[in-house]
Amino acid sequence: WKPMLPEVIMRQVEDISGGIPLTVSLSGGNPAIQPLGCLISLGKSRGYRFALETQGSIAKDWFSDLDVLTVSPKPPSSGMDTDLGALDDCLAHAGLATRTVLKFVVFDDEDYRYARRIAQRYAELPAYLQPGNHTPPPVVEKNASIDMDGIMARLRWLIDKVAEDRWFDATVLPQ
Repeated sequence: WKPMLPEVIMRQVEDISGGIPLTVSLSGGNPAIQPLGCLISLGKSRGYRFALETQGSIAKDWFSDLDVLTVSPKPPSSGMDTDLGALDDCLAHAGLATRTVLKFVVFDDEDYRYARRIAQRYAELPAYLQPGNHTPPPVVEKNASIDMDGIMARLRWLIDKVAEDRWFDATVLPQ
């Protein structure tokens, strides 16, 4: 990657979109560590919308300028601890104008219980669950096969878990 000024980024976005304002998704790693406020402000002045996905460990004032904020705290299987104070700050910085949702990647029962507990803490927010891949993502080479049976088994496991638990407010999506 290379550092780029907001104006250069927006020119590329406008080229790709044919000048038709669309939603620009900011993700990868933790994009909240980047100085994205000027880019968002510039894009919004041109009619673009912005969505960002973050783990919820860093709050930024410009979260309130986003159209959608997806907060995806790291589950126990990641080996990381969730700082609930930092998560609270992220949600507070988003304010009421930003559509904010929770997303959890669930690898096992412990991750599921964690997702349920965090979602209950923020019951006013929609919760999305995605099954974690049962193995590390394969390096996809030409003609390589992907274990679709395993991926589908993980999805079925999570759907069954949510149904058994009667967690009808959660939305289960493939990853």
